[in-house]
Amino acid sequence: MAGDSTTAATAVKRAGRRLGTWLLGLVLAAALVYAGYTWFALSWDYSTGERAGLVQKFSRRGVLCKTWEGELAMYVVAGVQPEVWPFSVRDPKVAEQLKATVGRRVQLHYSEHPPFHRCFGDTRYFVDGLVPLDGPDPAVAPVGSAAAAPADPAAR
Repeated sequence: MAGDSTTAATAVKRAGRRLGTWLLGLVLAAALVYAGYTWFALSWDYSTGERAGLVQKFSRRGVLCKTWEGELAMYVVAGVQPEVWPFSVRDPKVAEQLKATVGRRVQLHYSEHPPFHRCFGDTRYFVDGLVPLDGPDPAVAPVGSAAAAPADPAAR
């Protein structure tokens, strides 16, 4: 009789260990899938391009994860309400340059990524370069991939 209770207790302990191992494996698999998706979303560009307009807002915001977020007002026709294009910036050097261009016209180079965690940015669009369009300013030198194109059309 005592052997039966010992065997039952051992069986319960083994089942508990198997369940714990299975749950740990499930949690690790979920973490690996999430890490893989995050790596894919950050490294693969859905599209890249240029947008030009007036930087009307640029700020660092967030509760836990602070990110640089901005808005570019793109005017199609003077006197008409502009289309506002939200963007995020991950590179601190580009963020510093953008802070100096608030209220000025710029050309931004960006890449679009699949949506993922907000700790990397609030939008799908990540600016990685800029060229000021209002004329040269020593405080704002071209940065990133958009720097290859001269800001002054006469310089081409």
